[in-house]
Amino acid sequence: MANNASRLVYRLPRPDDAERLFSIYGDPRTNLFNPAGPMADFAQAQALLSRWIEHWTRHQYGTWAIASSCAPEHILGFGGIATHHYLAEQRINLGYRFAVEAWGRGYATQLGRDALEHAFEQLGLPEVHGLVRPDHGASIRVLEKIGMQLCGELDDVPGQPPSLVFKVQRIAPA
Repeated sequence: MANNASRLVYRLPRPDDAERLFSIYGDPRTNLFNPAGPMADFAQAQALLSRWIEHWTRHQYGTWAIASSCAPEHILGFGGIATHHYLAEQRINLGYRFAVEAWGRGYATQLGRDALEHAFEQLGLPEVHGLVRPDHGASIRVLEKIGMQLCGELDDVPGQPPSLVFKVQRIAPA
């Protein structure tokens, strides 16, 4: 996706992104709020990339590989909008994970804004959801900054407090 106003560049994920994906998703620091914990092995990274690529093929949108416009060859994280099962319901979900080196620079907020613009203006989707653990203050603030509002809870992790569900709807043209 090209967005000249963004500090970030987005491209479709490729099989050769597996090493970088594993380095980010396998890092315990990027999984502090993930009840499943860090990715355990390289095969999981390859499998996740395959699912992302298949999602792109099927839906024509999905998770991007994300880099800075200043260093487009270096992936900072992965994120975007994709279908996600909220227990029995399938919804369009905004998700992301950035390498620790990219934290604190506003990249998650930038990605969120760019992903919503893509969802609403290019794809014409009616709404996008965000699912976040209740103790993940940074991600909650990102969702609020990009205009999402808390709309419920989802008891999706046995033995844990329910996740918070955020939502934003496309504003119909006047």
